[in-house]
Amino acid sequence: MEKVLVFDVWSEYAYFRKFFTTTSPLTFSLPPRTALCGLMGAILGFPKESYLEKFPRNDASFAVRLMNPVKKVRFSENLIDTESVQTMNIIKQHTRIKFEFLKDARFRIYFSHTDPDIYVAAREMIANHKCVYTPCLGISEHIANFGYIGEFPLKKIEMPHEISLESVIPKDQIQKIQFESGKEYMTETLPNEMEKDRTVTEYQQFMFERNGKPILATVNHHYEVGNNDRILFM
Repeated sequence: MEKVLVFDVWSEYAYFRKFFTTTSPLTFSLPPRTALCGLMGAILGFPKESYLEKFPRNDASFAVRLMNPVKKVRFSENLIDTESVQTMNIIKQHTRIKFEFLKDARFRIYFSHTDPDIYVAAREMIANHKCVYTPCLGISEHIANFGYIGEFPLKKIEMPHEISLESVIPKDQIQKIQFESGKEYMTETLPNEMEKDRTVTEYQQFMFERNGKPILATVNHHYEVGNNDRILFM
């Protein structure tokens, strides 16, 4: 990788369902890599049935930085069974379930791809604020906006060292954490890759600071972005 696209995406609410929840759906604190593949697929217009094939980990690289603090709220929603009736106006029964959502979600996304056609198409669409399908953060009710930050050179630094990282950090790449006062450290296990039938083939644990502050850690390698951000890909 030599260049990386950087853009912000945000929405008033976001929902990335935790895979282990049942009757009280909870949300992850940040978008999993699988959700970012869906976001990029919507912008580029890849069909829902095949967009995952365009973004395997060997070809597509995503990194995420929290731009707003993680803030969660809960609302009750009425769920209806749309398969049991033919017209919406005669639905009488519903189930009320309390959902957890992210509030004022805003993330900085770093994207690169080995396929120059996909990479250039993504750059042109995002830079011109265009999309084929409506982007959302998690589910269709949470329509997202996005803004282009720029295209920057990318340099990999491979020697083990202590560095302050702006992006979320894969926990298996951390050798040591320098815990600092005034920071809130969190970890979550996210789905990181899945097949086109939605079968998850990899989970990954990530560490981040709840308010989006950098984390000082010793890692085997990191990437330096031309805008002076230091990141690790998911």
